Amino acid sequence: QVQLVESGGGLVQPGGSLRLSCAASGNIFRLGPMAWYRQAPGKQRERLAVTTTDGRTNYYADSVKGRFTMSRDNAKNAVYLQMDSLKPEDTAVYYCNAPWVLTSPGSRSLEVWGQGTLVTVSS
Repeated sequence: QVQLVESGGGLVQPGGSLRLSCAASGNIFRLGPMAWYRQAPGKQRERLAVTTTDGRTNYYADSVKGRFTMSRDNAKNAVYLQMDSLKPEDTAVYYCNAPWVLTSPGSRSLEVWGQGTLVTVSS
């Protein structure tokens, strides 16, 4: 079994910053690309950022490009999302996603989601 646990959410004022963390644990043989999503009340889940397996290349949604930075530490099986210049419209539950996880060589890949962490941007 593989689990993703997010942390770092909370209340922040507009213009402020937060850093989210996502730690993967369990029976992990290999983690592929990782992603961050968010879902605001009444809205569809939105993919924000994706990082490649080696963490060298990142892709960002237009809504967060230039403000959010995703990073990865493969030694810790962790990814991070540095969020700067936060706006009220960034208020949402933020989810970590691992769309391709192997628990052993040759095993069928799994997709794993974290439980989410709430970010509220308000004065």
